[in-house]
Amino acid sequence: MVASKKLQSSLTKTRRSFFGRIAGLFRQETVTEDTWDELEMLLVQADVGANTTMELVNGLRAEASPNTTPLELRQALKERLVAMLEAVDRPYLPDERMLSVILVVGVNGSGKTTSIAKLARYHQQRGDRVLLAAADTFRAAAIDQLAIWADRVGVGIVAPQPGADPGAVVYDAIRACQSRDANVLIIDTAGRLHTKHNLMQELAKVHAVAQKQVHRAPHETLLVLDATTGQNALLQAKTFGEKVQVTGIVLAKLDSTAKGGMVFAIAHELGLPVYFAATGETLDDWAPFDPRAFVDALFDESA
Repeated sequence: MVASKKLQSSLTKTRRSFFGRIAGLFRQETVTEDTWDELEMLLVQADVGANTTMELVNGLRAEASPNTTPLELRQALKERLVAMLEAVDRPYLPDERMLSVILVVGVNGSGKTTSIAKLARYHQQRGDRVLLAAADTFRAAAIDQLAIWADRVGVGIVAPQPGADPGAVVYDAIRACQSRDANVLIIDTAGRLHTKHNLMQELAKVHAVAQKQVHRAPHETLLVLDATTGQNALLQAKTFGEKVQVTGIVLAKLDSTAKGGMVFAIAHELGLPVYFAATGETLDDWAPFDPRAFVDALFDESA
Protein backbone atom coordinates (compact mmCIF):
# COMPACT_ATOMS: atom_id res chain seq x y z
CA MET A 1 0.00 0.00 0.00
CA VAL A 2 1.19 3.51 -0.83
CA ALA A 3 -0.20 4.81 2.46
CA SER A 4 1.74 2.18 4.42
CA LYS A 5 4.99 3.11 2.66
CA LYS A 6 4.42 6.79 3.42
CA LEU A 7 3.66 5.96 7.04
CA GLN A 8 6.76 3.79 7.29
CA SER A 9 8.94 6.54 5.84
CA SER A 10 7.49 9.18 8.17
CA LEU A 11 8.31 7.05 11.22
CA THR A 12 12.04 6.86 10.52
CA LYS A 13 13.02 9.12 13.42
CA THR A 14 10.72 7.37 15.90
CA ARG A 15 11.95 3.96 14.81
CA ARG A 16 15.64 4.85 15.01
CA SER A 17 15.47 6.79 18.27
CA PHE A 18 13.26 4.63 20.46
CA PHE A 19 11.43 1.70 18.91
CA GLY A 20 14.61 0.57 17.19
CA ARG A 21 16.24 0.41 20.61
CA ILE A 22 13.18 -1.44 21.93
CA ALA A 23 13.53 -3.94 19.09
CA GLY A 24 17.18 -4.30 20.07
CA LEU A 25 16.16 -5.50 23.53
CA PHE A 26 14.62 -8.57 21.96
CA ARG A 27 17.89 -9.67 20.34
CA GLN A 28 19.14 -10.78 23.74
CA GLU A 29 19.23 -14.45 24.59
CA THR A 30 16.93 -14.22 27.60
CA VAL A 31 14.43 -11.84 29.20
CA THR A 32 15.94 -10.38 32.36
CA GLU A 33 14.89 -7.81 34.94
CA ASP A 34 17.08 -5.33 33.08
CA THR A 35 15.05 -6.03 29.94
CA TRP A 36 11.86 -5.00 31.69
CA ASP A 37 13.43 -1.88 33.20
CA GLU A 38 14.85 -0.71 29.89
CA LEU A 39 11.61 -1.47 28.04
CA GLU A 40 9.71 0.69 30.52
CA MET A 41 12.23 3.53 30.22
CA LEU A 42 12.21 3.52 26.42
CA LEU A 43 8.41 3.48 26.18
CA VAL A 44 8.17 6.50 28.49
CA GLN A 45 10.89 8.32 26.51
CA ALA A 46 8.97 7.64 23.30
CA ASP A 47 5.98 9.49 24.80
CA VAL A 48 3.82 6.42 25.25
CA GLY A 49 2.99 7.96 28.63
CA ALA A 50 3.59 6.71 32.15
CA ASN A 51 0.11 5.25 32.72
CA THR A 52 -0.04 3.51 29.35
CA THR A 53 3.53 2.24 29.73
CA MET A 54 2.80 0.71 33.12
CA GLU A 55 -0.29 -1.06 31.79
CA LEU A 56 1.67 -2.44 28.84
CA VAL A 57 4.64 -3.62 30.89
CA ASN A 58 2.55 -5.07 33.71
CA GLY A 59 0.36 -6.90 31.20
CA LEU A 60 3.38 -8.35 29.44
CA ARG A 61 4.94 -9.42 32.74
CA ALA A 62 1.74 -11.22 33.72
CA GLU A 63 1.61 -12.95 30.35
CA ALA A 64 5.28 -13.97 30.33
CA SER A 65 6.65 -17.19 31.80
CA PRO A 66 10.24 -18.14 32.74
CA ASN A 67 10.49 -19.79 29.34
CA THR A 68 9.30 -16.78 27.32
CA THR A 69 11.87 -15.87 24.70
CA PRO A 70 12.76 -12.29 23.71
CA LEU A 71 11.24 -12.94 20.28
CA GLU A 72 7.96 -14.05 21.84
CA LEU A 73 7.98 -10.99 24.09
CA ARG A 74 8.54 -8.74 21.07
CA GLN A 75 5.55 -10.23 19.30
CA ALA A 76 3.40 -9.97 22.43
CA LEU A 77 4.29 -6.28 22.79
CA LYS A 78 3.41 -5.61 19.15
CA GLU A 79 0.05 -7.34 19.52
CA ARG A 80 -0.77 -5.37 22.66
CA LEU A 81 0.11 -2.11 20.92
CA VAL A 82 -2.05 -3.01 17.92
CA ALA A 83 -4.92 -4.05 20.20
CA MET A 84 -4.68 -0.72 22.05
CA LEU A 85 -5.13 1.19 18.78
CA GLU A 86 -7.76 -1.15 17.33
CA ALA A 87 -9.85 -0.91 20.51
CA VAL A 88 -10.71 2.70 19.61
CA ASP A 89 -10.49 2.39 15.84
CA ARG A 90 -13.59 3.35 13.87
CA PRO A 91 -14.26 4.33 10.26
CA TYR A 92 -14.00 7.95 9.19
CA LEU A 93 -17.34 9.36 7.96
CA PRO A 94 -18.96 5.92 7.82
CA ASP A 95 -22.39 7.05 6.61
CA GLU A 96 -23.40 8.56 3.27
CA ARG A 97 -25.31 11.85 3.42
CA MET A 98 -26.12 14.87 1.29
CA LEU A 99 -23.60 17.04 3.14
CA SER A 100 -20.81 15.93 5.48
CA VAL A 101 -19.66 18.66 7.84
CA ILE A 102 -16.16 18.34 9.29
CA LEU A 103 -14.99 20.65 12.05
CA VAL A 104 -11.21 20.98 12.40
CA VAL A 105 -9.74 22.23 15.68
CA GLY A 106 -6.23 22.64 17.07
CA VAL A 107 -3.84 25.20 18.47
CA ASN A 108 -1.88 27.64 16.34
CA GLY A 109 1.26 26.06 14.94
CA SER A 110 -0.07 22.51 15.09
CA GLY A 111 -0.21 22.17 11.30
CA LYS A 112 -3.98 22.73 11.18
CA THR A 113 -4.15 24.78 7.98
CA THR A 114 -1.96 22.46 5.92
CA SER A 115 -3.82 19.47 7.33
CA ILE A 116 -7.10 20.98 6.13
CA ALA A 117 -5.60 21.38 2.66
CA LYS A 118 -4.43 17.76 2.65
CA LEU A 119 -7.83 16.59 3.89
CA ALA A 120 -9.51 18.57 1.11
CA ARG A 121 -7.22 16.91 -1.45
CA TYR A 122 -8.02 13.50 0.06
CA HIS A 123 -11.76 14.11 -0.33
CA GLN A 124 -11.28 15.55 -3.78
CA GLN A 125 -9.48 12.38 -4.87
CA ARG A 126 -12.43 10.36 -3.54
CA GLY A 127 -14.70 12.29 -5.91
CA ASP A 128 -16.20 14.64 -3.33
CA ARG A 129 -17.15 18.25 -4.02
CA VAL A 130 -15.40 20.16 -1.27
CA LEU A 131 -15.90 23.61 0.21
CA LEU A 132 -13.76 25.20 2.94
CA ALA A 133 -15.01 27.63 5.59
CA ALA A 134 -12.51 30.08 7.10
CA ALA A 135 -14.05 30.40 10.57
CA ASP A 136 -10.76 31.42 12.19
CA THR A 137 -11.75 35.05 11.84
CA PHE A 138 -9.51 36.50 14.53
CA ARG A 139 -6.43 36.38 12.33
CA ALA A 140 -6.48 37.86 8.85
CA ALA A 141 -3.43 35.74 8.07
CA ALA A 142 -5.38 32.56 8.84
CA ILE A 143 -8.07 33.49 6.33
CA ASP A 144 -5.47 34.40 3.70
CA GLN A 145 -3.48 31.20 4.24
CA LEU A 146 -6.55 29.01 3.92
CA ALA A 147 -7.58 30.87 0.74
CA ILE A 148 -4.13 30.19 -0.76
CA TRP A 149 -4.42 26.49 0.04
CA ALA A 150 -7.97 26.35 -1.36
CA ASP A 151 -6.64 27.77 -4.61
CA ARG A 152 -3.80 25.25 -4.73
CA VAL A 153 -6.12 22.32 -4.13
CA GLY A 154 -8.78 23.72 -6.45
CA VAL A 155 -11.70 23.88 -4.03
CA GLY A 156 -14.09 26.68 -3.09
CA ILE A 157 -13.88 28.69 0.10
CA VAL A 158 -16.13 30.95 2.16
CA ALA A 159 -13.64 33.59 3.35
CA PRO A 160 -15.16 36.43 5.42
CA GLN A 161 -13.63 39.69 6.54
CA PRO A 162 -11.43 39.49 9.66
CA GLY A 163 -13.45 39.87 12.83
CA ALA A 164 -16.61 38.33 11.41
CA ASP A 165 -18.69 36.12 13.69
CA PRO A 166 -17.45 32.51 13.28
CA GLY A 167 -20.96 31.12 13.78
CA ALA A 168 -22.24 33.31 10.93
CA VAL A 169 -19.39 32.08 8.72
CA VAL A 170 -20.42 28.48 9.34
CA TYR A 171 -24.05 29.32 8.61
CA ASP A 172 -23.09 31.02 5.31
CA ALA A 173 -20.81 28.14 4.36
CA ILE A 174 -23.57 25.58 4.84
CA ARG A 175 -25.87 27.65 2.65
CA ALA A 176 -23.07 27.94 0.07
CA CYS A 177 -22.67 24.15 0.02
CA GLN A 178 -26.34 23.79 -0.76
CA SER A 179 -26.25 26.34 -3.59
CA ARG A 180 -22.98 25.00 -5.07
CA ASP A 181 -23.91 21.32 -4.70
CA ALA A 182 -20.89 20.63 -2.45
CA ASN A 183 -21.13 17.46 -0.39
CA VAL A 184 -18.19 18.02 2.00
CA LEU A 185 -17.70 21.12 4.15
CA ILE A 186 -14.42 21.46 6.06
CA ILE A 187 -14.47 24.20 8.70
CA ASP A 188 -11.30 25.84 10.00
CA THR A 189 -11.55 27.27 13.52
CA ALA A 190 -9.56 29.66 15.71
CA GLY A 191 -6.39 28.13 17.06
CA ARG A 192 -5.36 30.20 20.02
CA LEU A 193 -4.01 28.42 23.07
CA HIS A 194 -6.33 25.70 24.32
CA THR A 195 -6.26 27.23 27.81
CA LYS A 196 -8.25 30.27 26.64
CA HIS A 197 -11.80 29.99 27.96
CA ASN A 198 -13.34 32.32 25.37
CA LEU A 199 -11.88 30.27 22.51
CA MET A 200 -13.44 27.10 23.86
CA GLN A 201 -16.79 28.84 24.23
CA GLU A 202 -16.50 30.04 20.63
CA LEU A 203 -15.79 26.51 19.41
CA ALA A 204 -18.83 25.26 21.28
CA LYS A 205 -20.92 27.92 19.52
CA VAL A 206 -19.61 26.95 16.07
CA HIS A 207 -20.41 23.33 16.89
CA ALA A 208 -23.95 24.32 17.88
CA VAL A 209 -24.55 26.33 14.69
CA ALA A 210 -23.48 23.39 12.52
CA GLN A 211 -25.66 21.03 14.52
CA LYS A 212 -28.70 23.26 14.13
CA GLN A 213 -28.32 23.64 10.36
CA VAL A 214 -27.41 20.09 9.32
CA HIS A 215 -28.73 16.88 10.87
CA ARG A 216 -26.22 15.48 13.36
CA ALA A 217 -23.49 17.91 12.24
CA PRO A 218 -20.60 18.16 12.63
CA HIS A 219 -20.24 14.59 11.48
CA GLU A 220 -16.55 14.54 12.41
CA THR A 221 -14.63 16.87 14.70
CA LEU A 222 -10.95 16.40 13.98
CA LEU A 223 -8.27 17.58 16.37
CA VAL A 224 -4.95 18.32 14.66
CA LEU A 225 -2.06 17.51 17.00
CA ASP A 226 1.58 18.35 16.43
CA ALA A 227 3.36 15.04 16.97
CA THR A 228 6.51 16.88 18.06
CA THR A 229 4.81 18.22 21.21
CA GLY A 230 4.62 14.83 22.90
CA GLN A 231 2.67 14.68 26.14
CA ASN A 232 1.48 18.29 25.78
CA ALA A 233 -0.61 17.04 22.86
CA LEU A 234 -2.40 14.71 25.27
CA LEU A 235 -3.37 17.69 27.44
CA GLN A 236 -4.64 19.54 24.37
CA ALA A 237 -6.73 16.56 23.34
CA LYS A 238 -8.31 16.37 26.81
CA THR A 239 -9.19 20.07 26.82
CA PHE A 240 -10.62 20.19 23.30
CA GLY A 241 -12.50 16.95 23.84
CA GLU A 242 -14.32 18.43 26.83
CA LYS A 243 -15.70 21.28 24.74
CA VAL A 244 -16.31 20.09 21.19
CA GLN A 245 -16.71 16.30 21.30
CA VAL A 246 -13.62 15.42 19.30
CA THR A 247 -14.22 12.28 17.24
CA GLY A 248 -10.71 11.64 15.90
CA ILE A 249 -7.13 12.82 15.61
CA VAL A 250 -5.03 14.09 12.73
CA LEU A 251 -1.38 13.57 13.60
CA ALA A 252 0.64 16.33 11.93
CA LYS A 253 4.43 16.57 11.60
CA LEU A 254 4.83 12.86 12.25
CA ASP A 255 7.86 12.89 9.95
CA SER A 256 9.54 15.56 12.12
CA THR A 257 9.45 13.81 15.48
CA ALA A 258 11.15 10.94 17.25
CA LYS A 259 8.25 10.50 19.66
CA GLY A 260 5.40 8.80 17.80
CA GLY A 261 4.48 6.87 20.94
CA MET A 262 1.94 9.54 21.89
CA VAL A 263 -0.52 7.72 19.61
CA PHE A 264 -0.85 4.95 22.17
CA ALA A 265 -1.45 7.34 25.07
CA ILE A 266 -4.18 9.12 23.11
CA ALA A 267 -5.88 5.82 22.31
CA HIS A 268 -5.58 4.35 25.78
CA GLU A 269 -6.24 7.39 27.96
CA LEU A 270 -8.71 9.31 25.79
CA GLY A 271 -10.33 6.61 23.71
CA LEU A 272 -9.75 8.55 20.47
CA PRO A 273 -8.74 7.04 17.14
CA VAL A 274 -6.12 8.54 14.86
CA TYR A 275 -7.79 8.95 11.48
CA PHE A 276 -4.94 10.42 9.45
CA ALA A 277 -1.21 11.04 9.66
CA ALA A 278 0.60 13.83 7.83
CA THR A 279 3.61 12.05 6.38
CA GLY A 280 5.46 14.97 4.80
CA GLU A 281 5.14 18.52 3.50
CA THR A 282 3.36 18.14 0.15
CA LEU A 283 -0.39 17.94 -0.41
CA ASP A 284 -0.24 14.22 -1.11
CA ASP A 285 1.80 13.41 2.02
CA TRP A 286 -1.26 12.16 3.83
CA ALA A 287 -2.09 8.64 4.95
CA PRO A 288 -5.22 7.10 6.46
CA PHE A 289 -4.06 5.64 9.77
CA ASP A 290 -3.76 1.87 9.91
CA PRO A 291 -3.00 0.58 13.45
CA ARG A 292 -1.23 -2.60 12.39
CA ALA A 293 0.74 -0.88 9.64
CA PHE A 294 1.78 1.78 12.16
CA VAL A 295 3.05 -0.75 14.71
CA ASP A 296 4.75 -2.88 12.04
CA ALA A 297 6.52 0.24 10.76
CA LEU A 298 7.76 1.09 14.27
CA PHE A 299 9.39 -2.31 14.61
CA ASP A 300 10.60 -2.77 11.03
CA GLU A 301 14.33 -3.26 11.41
CA SER A 302 14.87 -3.50 7.65
CA ALA A 303 13.74 0.10 7.03
